[in-house]
Amino acid sequence: MTDNAVASRTPLTLLGAGAMGTALARAWLAAGHEVTVWNRTPSRAEALAADGATVARTAAEAVAAHRLVITCLLDDASVDGALDGADLTGRDLVNLTTGTPAEGRARAAWAEARGARFLDGGIMAVPPMIGVPDSGGYVFYSGSHEMFEEHRATLAVPAGTRYVGADPGFAALHDVALLSAMNGMFAGMAHAFALIGPEDIAPKDFAPLLVDWLTAIAPAAHQTADQLESGDYTKDVVSNLAMQAAGIPTFLRTAEEQHVSPELLTPYLELMKRRVDQGHGDEDGTGMIELLDLRRGA
Repeated sequence: MTDNAVASRTPLTLLGAGAMGTALARAWLAAGHEVTVWNRTPSRAEALAADGATVARTAAEAVAAHRLVITCLLDDASVDGALDGADLTGRDLVNLTTGTPAEGRARAAWAEARGARFLDGGIMAVPPMIGVPDSGGYVFYSGSHEMFEEHRATLAVPAGTRYVGADPGFAALHDVALLSAMNGMFAGMAHAFALIGPEDIAPKDFAPLLVDWLTAIAPAAHQTADQLESGDYTKDVVSNLAMQAAGIPTFLRTAEEQHVSPELLTPYLELMKRRVDQGHGDEDGTGMIELLDLRRGA
């Protein structure tokens, strides 16, 4: 890397040197960015000094060091605490702290009232994926599109970038929506492994079958999206809801026979049965999404 290339890198401030913050800082430092870091527990920030980071004594001092300020803290309250008293006038604030859509929107208004541009972010990666090419990790960003475009190259250093809209709440919404789907998948995986647990079936032999099956089923999300956009939940249905619901007793009896609690499955099965009882047995499972929408009074 030449001196001119290093000089062209945008300097930045990072508030937060936990596992994720440390990974982010090291990725930017390795790419030649000047990084000023602060952490509530000073020893964590000082550990980055060996990698070339400048350690600020206070968060306000760190904010004053550079125009681009990135927060990666525990929660929204931690962002409040860190930025209390800091002068944000003329700063570009990127919040990579996990939060809710409402918190992202409120933080955007809060930042703009203090003279700063704002981007909210949702990190779709774990620390070992940060700074690793082709790891699959990326970050959702929402808020000021002008600011995103200006800093796109810098933000892309630790992980890929995906801008999802001017609404500051959209990054958090995309983040939590995907993580919710992941947790549902993990719940099904846990139940599946519990079912085979009492038997002479090696989990390592079963795992490839599970991965292949989930991989084959995952593209059903495209059909769900198509049905939601068309409003026709019977479109291209292969196995309708009535047929799926007919299998509920088998799921429950199998769990009972294997001495496994059905508690990870029953909420979904109950929604399925309710939708069929409402007269929608000819649909796909897409209609159950309406039952989850509290605005419908379901």
